[in-house]
Amino acid sequence: MGRRFFGTDGVRGVANSMPITPETVLQLAMAAASHVCCGKGNHSAVIGKDTRLSGYMLEPSLTAGFTSMGVDVTMVGPMPTPAVAMLTRSLRADIGVVISASHNPHQYNGIKLFGPDGYKLSDEEELAIEAAMGDSSKGLAAPEALGRARRLDDAPGRYIEFVKQTFPKGSRLDGLKIVVDCAHGAAYKVAPSVFWELGADVIPVGISPDGTNINKGLGATDPTYMCDRVQEEKADIGIALDGDADRVIIADEKGVILDGDQVMAIITENLQSQGRLCGDGIVATVMSNLGLERFLGELGLTLTRTAVGDRYVVEEMRKRNLNVGGEQSGHIILRDYVTTGDALIAALQVLAVLVRKNKSLSDIGHAFEPVPQKLENIKFSGTLSLNDELVQKAIRDGKTQLGGDGSLVIRPSGTEPVVRVMAQGDNEELICKVVDSLSAAIKKAAG
Repeated sequence: MGRRFFGTDGVRGVANSMPITPETVLQLAMAAASHVCCGKGNHSAVIGKDTRLSGYMLEPSLTAGFTSMGVDVTMVGPMPTPAVAMLTRSLRADIGVVISASHNPHQYNGIKLFGPDGYKLSDEEELAIEAAMGDSSKGLAAPEALGRARRLDDAPGRYIEFVKQTFPKGSRLDGLKIVVDCAHGAAYKVAPSVFWELGADVIPVGISPDGTNINKGLGATDPTYMCDRVQEEKADIGIALDGDADRVIIADEKGVILDGDQVMAIITENLQSQGRLCGDGIVATVMSNLGLERFLGELGLTLTRTAVGDRYVVEEMRKRNLNVGGEQSGHIILRDYVTTGDALIAALQVLAVLVRKNKSLSDIGHAFEPVPQKLENIKFSGTLSLNDELVQKAIRDGKTQLGGDGSLVIRPSGTEPVVRVMAQGDNEELICKVVDSLSAAIKKAAG
């Protein structure tokens, strides 16, 4: 059965257009309630959101859908995605829901679903929920059995304390100056508090959400301002979050970026040196740099690659019982603490290495030399088939040219009408040629 609504990270689209409409979201909540309430007894859902204006439209629809099916709802307001995952487990809820389009502009919104264990739902569970959409009226609760809704006012404090507990016991951030870019997103209150309470001198930016400025010129997808502020303030580190704070991009004191691959390298090497790394490697996606794979090889570790999407990374980590995984884009999953990407916890683990070694981040932060990569995002309207013969020939030619020392990735985005083309290898001129040739073929096929 094909997917109608769910993509690589939940349901996503332009707000107030299909499928992100109040009606469809209502049906989604009813179907999700029907899916989790397969037995008798009390059931509950946790709902969090980021700072998009459309969140005010979608939250009541979700609440109505769940309560109509007899499910109690706890609303936690603007909170990071990993906070909702944590609270779903902590509150013993049956399902957690995040209203967010993550790194996308404010015009977009989405729905992410978590199970009672705090992990994102599997493909099979999402398909089951899709199949039930529009056919949930038979499960409507009797008037006396309707669910109740409440707001959890202390949710931010619970999450702040949870995150702080992941920092090494007895360690502090005293004397460190940190620029924290919250992208006017879900962590605009909790992120500065975490670092300040651990002793840091915090320079917060992106903490004035107005419903339409989330991710606008700031955050993990646009960290230039964060890097500039690090240098202006003579800070020790810059930390940029995306709109729902499940991904992080870090800058050293010189304003030089450390992407998710470098963050994973730092954390992995540290855990291995302390005997805390589970298994013989980590998990990343097909987009991660070959330099990371070579670095891990020198440590006697392996890199297992998955399709793009932190959910697929987590599934592979669980299968292999590994505790480190992530994406180059900044989703870092540390299963010793969390069940999904958590920007604050990942940043704290980097800071823990900084404190322990008492060195500057530029000294320890660039663990490996990345090989050249080129990524091009090709926007299209309507339909596009990558099976077009012209595109397929360009793919075959590109792989032949790159040989065994490079890689080529072509994938449609799961969140927007874009095809991403990425090549990497030691020959920068060659990878640029391959990407340009393939991009031209895709643009021609798209008409």
